[in-house]
Amino acid sequence: MKTVLYSLLICLVLTSCKQQKNEGELAIVTASRSYSVEPVVDNLSNPWGMTWLPDGSMLITEKSGELIHFKDGNKTEIGNVPDIYNRGQGGFLDIVLHPDYENNGWIYFTHASQEGGGEGGNTKLIRAQLEGTSLKNIESLYKAMPNTTKGQHFGSRITFDNDGYLYFSVGDRGNRDVNPQDITRDNGKIYRLNADGSIPNDNPFVGEPDAKEAIYSYGHRNPQGMAKHPKTGDIWIHEHGPKGGDEVNIIKKGANFGWPLISHGVNYSGTTFTDKTTMEGMEDPIHYWVPSIAPCGMDFVTGGVYPNWEGDLLVGSLKFNYVELLKLDGSKVIGREKIAEDVGRVRNVKVGPKGYIYIAVEGQGIVKLVPKN
Repeated sequence: MKTVLYSLLICLVLTSCKQQKNEGELAIVTASRSYSVEPVVDNLSNPWGMTWLPDGSMLITEKSGELIHFKDGNKTEIGNVPDIYNRGQGGFLDIVLHPDYENNGWIYFTHASQEGGGEGGNTKLIRAQLEGTSLKNIESLYKAMPNTTKGQHFGSRITFDNDGYLYFSVGDRGNRDVNPQDITRDNGKIYRLNADGSIPNDNPFVGEPDAKEAIYSYGHRNPQGMAKHPKTGDIWIHEHGPKGGDEVNIIKKGANFGWPLISHGVNYSGTTFTDKTTMEGMEDPIHYWVPSIAPCGMDFVTGGVYPNWEGDLLVGSLKFNYVELLKLDGSKVIGREKIAEDVGRVRNVKVGPKGYIYIAVEGQGIVKLVPKN
């Protein structure tokens, strides 16, 4: 009997230690419904990116290739949109305004493109200005190569840091064993550029033979969330794992984030591709999910509309149809809350200019969370 009790005690201790070590297994709770979910833009197919113009109107990218201006309840399709390679996870992707948009009018986009020759496509970064209901002065800033007909892992999100540098993500394009760990190749990377598309002199691989000098960090799988921390200015991302192993990472100059040499996930078939979850010289995630939630879109809660959530991190879940609120203590995840549960496949989640949380939902449109009095 003592042996059995001793064995049970050891099992409980080991289980407890494992749970404390594995932040991906933090229990998730459902937040109290102190808010209502209100529709904002309806009848959208796959709203991938969204941003707000100074007058409060919205620009929305549809993955299929449309750019929509939403103002006063009306949707207007913007003309002169570049050719979009709409295949698999690729299409018209993210959109952000230049930090000094009111003076220069620049809008930045990522989209899948066939430019560059070869069959298929890859992720491209452009900028343009809006005149009336049409884009003008379209400039190509970066095009990942080579093209491929594979339909997965285009990325892509965009953000600016406090110094005006532009960051954008491109996934490994389904070539995990070649692209992510090779800095002479595009894909599986976070890139950093000046606002005009030129490469900053202090990028980590400037001057290295054959290196893609726009690379800022590497070893990424498919980052579909990116946001600037409101206090530290650090660039945070999340990225899809395979079956398990979705990650939240804080980007560091020249850092290797390990894919596919380290991971908390396995192949979709259940077989393993690595037995390592950490390795010297590679960055560990600050948080990971097992099982995968299929994260897409992220932002920090700011603006004071939701006092109990201020400073915490929003992450959309494609797989489980909700938004996850990661409770933070500095850069440590200390809790998980489920909000807007059953809202649908969340493609993006952002905090608008007045502090309200907006959620882009596949096959529906865009909703916002409004606190109850």
